Amino acid sequence: MNPARLLKQTLLHQGKDLRITIDQVELPNGTVVDLEMVHHPGAAAVVPFASEEEILLIRQYRWATSQWIYEIPAGKLKPGEQPESCARRELVEEVGQRAERIDYLGSIWTVPGFSNEKIHLFAAYDLKEASQSLESDELVQPVRLTIAEVKKLILHGELCDAKSLCALYRVFFEIR
Repeated sequence: MNPARLLKQTLLHQGKDLRITIDQVELPNGTVVDLEMVHHPGAAAVVPFASEEEILLIRQYRWATSQWIYEIPAGKLKPGEQPESCARRELVEEVGQRAERIDYLGSIWTVPGFSNEKIHLFAAYDLKEASQSLESDELVQPVRLTIAEVKKLILHGELCDAKSLCALYRVFFEIR
């Protein structure tokens, strides 16, 4: 099959970080469709291990959900920034920790039906204290939990952030 081909792109909105377009695309089967697309710079997320049995999560207020949710530290890539650098930066900003070691866990497409957002996942070890430096729109509370407590949050539906679930799945089943 031939690859898909962009025929026309109409800009609907250019925001600070995101761009929204309608893309007229010829699909590999020859069908021409209009697709709404959210263009995203990409992101990195990190599972910080405070010890062999403890993980640092964050509890963050998210306007889109109208509630506080549990997550792992994460953030958007800055122009030209490498994913590992972003993960290290977010670790310091959101939980006030630096990692001596950071391992790549792979990447995920968050919502491939309408966005090109790709999140790179990492695990961080041998943490050292640093100064937390939140951005003005971040309401973040670091939370230190045992792995058993994190698993309970997942099983009871209290941790339902997709990037966090994917990263935790990978550390629980690939590393442990």
